[in-house]
Order: sequence, then structure tokens, then C-alpha cells
Amino acid sequence: MDSFVTNITRKRFLISFISAIFIIYPNIIYLPWELARQADLLHKLSYGGFLTTKFLFFWVVLILLTHYNLNKALTFPLKKRFLHNALISIGAYVVSLALFRLFKHYGICDFFGSIVVFQFLVICSLCSLIGHIAMMYLKQQEKEAEIQQLKMENLQSRCDALTNQINPHFFFNSLSGITSLIRKKDDSKTLQYVEELSDIFRYILQSEHKGMVTLQEELNFIEAFRYVMEVRFANKLSFSIQVDESKQNTLTLPVLSLLPLVENVVIHNRIDIDHKMEIAIYLNSQDELVISNPIFPKSTPPRTNGTGLKNVENRFQLLTNRKIRIEPTDKTFRVYLPLK
Repeated sequence: MDSFVTNITRKRFLISFISAIFIIYPNIIYLPWELARQADLLHKLSYGGFLTTKFLFFWVVLILLTHYNLNKALTFPLKKRFLHNALISIGAYVVSLALFRLFKHYGICDFFGSIVVFQFLVICSLCSLIGHIAMMYLKQQEKEAEIQQLKMENLQSRCDALTNQINPHFFFNSLSGITSLIRKKDDSKTLQYVEELSDIFRYILQSEHKGMVTLQEELNFIEAFRYVMEVRFANKLSFSIQVDESKQNTLTLPVLSLLPLVENVVIHNRIDIDHKMEIAIYLNSQDELVISNPIFPKSTPPRTNGTGLKNVENRFQLLTNRKIRIEPTDKTFRVYLPLK
């Protein structure tokens, strides 16, 4: 049951108490004149007892009708709800006739009047209104939950599509690395390379079922990826990772955020004995993960449509509602990832 309906149900005694006072308000207003009309103290006390009984009776009817409308009849349409409440109110009115007749001996007979009929009509209408508002609120909450679920499913499908863009590029480059090692006939390095590659592939495949991961998971992935890249470029490429361990499990980011950025370094830069590349990964004071590298432009610009960087930008926007920052200079290229 929705929290709004639950709160009303829990407070139905108080709500019914206040409603009962409101309903017998005409009797309360008329009380001084009615007491003045009574001849002796016994009759005055009898009228006080009658009014108290009437209040308690209305209070009980309101409690029962409110409970019925918030539980048994919660999903009823308004017409059906009002009809049920009207039938119950008529039954309560018949019971009240028998109950209030006990006070007829003391000259009290206003239970047949139009005011009493009006009071039961107010009870019927008020309980119908409470039940209808609760039902409308519940339906609104259900619609909002459905909309939110659809948004989440759409978000997940878009993120999955973006994540899947990464895989073909990386798989192709990885196979090229294995081919190079096989040609060199270095069995030990080839075996280690395959083991590290296996861990990398496992992480990439598992990423299809993840949206956000901890910084530690992403850095562990990069550690495995580091070996593959260092083998591929021998001693020409290295990593410098400086991230406080105490923050690695508390900060999160979209899965596979670092892979496209590291691959971009390789795609857009010359890496050789004269242009050794060091990729620096560290946290700044704003808890942004900074990926920095020197710029060594290739003589021939690579053919690329910027898919990798756009991919990271889109996934950060979708999953964190934050934008990454890109700060290129003449000598350095930096990307700032806002962590959550």
C-alpha cells in the first residue's frame, strides 16, 4: 500500500473524530437552546447523553467507512464507491433510529429530522471523497513509477548501446598484440598476455550488466590493461596511477570510462623511442579523476570520428547528469571525470 494511503489509514481515528465533530456541529450550536427547553436536570442530562451517544455513533461509522474505502473499496470507481457508501450509510441510519429511540422517553426526537438525514449524507460523501482521493493518488504514484521504470529501461538500453561501441575497437587491437608476440616466439610473455587479456575480456563482458562501478574496479581493470599496453609498446608507454586507496571504494563512475580515453592516447599520438608516452591518472581536490598525457601529434592525423570521447561524454551525462571536462593545451591533453 502507498505511504499516503498508509498514513491516512493510521490516522483514521483522528480524521474520523474531527469529522464527527464537524457533522454534529449543528447539534452543538443548538445545545444552549435545547438545554433551556428541558424542564428538569434529568432531561438535561438525558439530552447530554443523547448528544454524546450520537457523536460516538457517528465517530464509529466514520471509522468503519473510512477503513472500508481505504482497503476493501480502494480501487472502486467513484459511482460504485458512492453507491456502496450510501447503502452502508442507510444501514447505519436504520441502526441509529433504533439506538436513538431509547431517548424518546425524555422528549428527544430530533433523530427523524432532515438534519440527521443530511448528516448521514455528509458522512457518505466525505468517506467517498477520502477514498476517491486516495485511489487517485495511488494511481498517480503507479503511473509515475511506470514512467520512471521506462526511463530507467531506456537509459539502460542507451548505456548498453554506448558500451557495446567500445568492444570492437579494443578486440581488434588486442588480437594484433597477440599476433606480434607469436611472431616473436616469446611463449612466457604470450601466456601472460593471454591471461591478462582474459581478465580484461571478462570485465568488458560483465560490464553489459553494470551501469556504475567503483573507482577501484575501474582501476583494477586498468592495471590489467596496463600490461597489455606495455607489452604492445615495449618500454615506450607507461602508466602513473596515483589515487588514494581510501576513496577508491567510495567514488563511482560509469563502467569502462577509462578504456576509450587510454585508447585515444594511442590513436592520436606518436609513441616511439623518441616520444615515450606516460599516461597519468590521479584525483584532484574536487574528486575529479584526471587522465593526462603529453601530446605527440602524428605526422598523419588518424581517421577517427571521435566515438571514444563522445561515448564517455554521453554515458556520464546519462548516468550521473554531469559533464566531463576536456582541457587540451599545446603540450598536454587532460580529461576530467566527475565522480559520484
